[in-house]
Amino acid sequence: MPELFTQIFVAVIVISLGVRVWLGFRHIRHIQQHRQQVPAAFSESISLEAHQRAADYTSAKVKLRLSETVIESVVLLALTLGGILQTLDQLWLQWIPEHEIIRGALVICSALLISSAATLPFDYIQTFRVDEKFGFNKMSRAMFFGDLIKHSIVGLLLGGPLLFVALWLMQGAGDWWWLYLWLIWSAFNLFMLAVYPIWIAPLFNKFTPMEDQSLKARIEALMQKCGFASQGLFVMDGSTRSGHGNAYFTGFGKNKRVVFFDTLLEKLNADEIEAVLAHELGHFKHKHVIKRIVMMFGLSLLGLALLGFLMKQDWFYHGLGVAQASNHMALLLFMLVSPVFMFILRPLLASYSRINEFEADQYASQQSRPQYLIDALVKLYRDNASTLTPDPLHSAFYDSHPPASLRIAKLQTYA
Repeated sequence: MPELFTQIFVAVIVISLGVRVWLGFRHIRHIQQHRQQVPAAFSESISLEAHQRAADYTSAKVKLRLSETVIESVVLLALTLGGILQTLDQLWLQWIPEHEIIRGALVICSALLISSAATLPFDYIQTFRVDEKFGFNKMSRAMFFGDLIKHSIVGLLLGGPLLFVALWLMQGAGDWWWLYLWLIWSAFNLFMLAVYPIWIAPLFNKFTPMEDQSLKARIEALMQKCGFASQGLFVMDGSTRSGHGNAYFTGFGKNKRVVFFDTLLEKLNADEIEAVLAHELGHFKHKHVIKRIVMMFGLSLLGLALLGFLMKQDWFYHGLGVAQASNHMALLLFMLVSPVFMFILRPLLASYSRINEFEADQYASQQSRPQYLIDALVKLYRDNASTLTPDPLHSAFYDSHPPASLRIAKLQTYA
């Protein structure tokens, strides 16, 4: 049985990696083949130079992420079948022979540190080579590493206690530990949704109340019309880190906030900003956020129940290069390996997300003129250097948003 599971694990890694690489090169080839001509629907609003810049930017990002994907697969195999996890477990056992929960937490943190360190160079290259080459990066190296340190500290402060609770429940809560952990995990996520905009996000960006009173009045009138209550309208200093623009809702319950990147407000006029907000309100009206939270909780419940079964199976450990079964190894292996097997769900989740985007667009067209949203999207495609000609298969597999041509064409039917 261990040998069979090892073979299945390796086969899934190889197949998923092969599919990712194949789709990536399809995507690049398709983009470059259409690089010399702006799609007819955008020919009057996007120049050939902007279209070519988007093609080159997208191709550069895809090439970098393909390299990262290969490294991630190699690191995963090295950690598991290569014996690094087994070595880490033995080292911490020698240094801390007692205190199993503390030792288990250190093993997990060590493995995650190795995995993160392997992919950190790709984030650096994305920021200081790719984004900088195309004029998007506004970060200094000091800011980049400062954010990295802050993310690490916040992760330890929030994730550390949760990790100890998980190991403690696995050790002493009996066969139903996974259900108790799921309840705590769900409560923790709801808590984070509520406190993130107030306590966490301001550690990385500056949020100021919207000062444009005319625009603020229009937005508040739209929100009132749509039955959306928020704690306030805020402008985020996104320009300190990137040239990309965006807008989003954040928070949960009474702590909901509407956030606009300052870069977005600079690029769009009032009608277009209102249309973008109407789209976001469409997600609220259709309860997309709540549905995704329920979906996430459902998947996490199934995942923890599966882990409750796997931790009792010797083949699960032996098949992944670990000789000694333990609670922390079961949790760590599941964290590392489950994304590989979840790869098959990616196109389904992407398809569901695109359906939500179409629904939000339709709602926005009912609250504002469809042309305003079309104009806003075209500007965002252009200014964010988003390709107008993605490979259809790659887009169907990965993209959470519909391709530009399909999205605009659908909006035009509402006019």
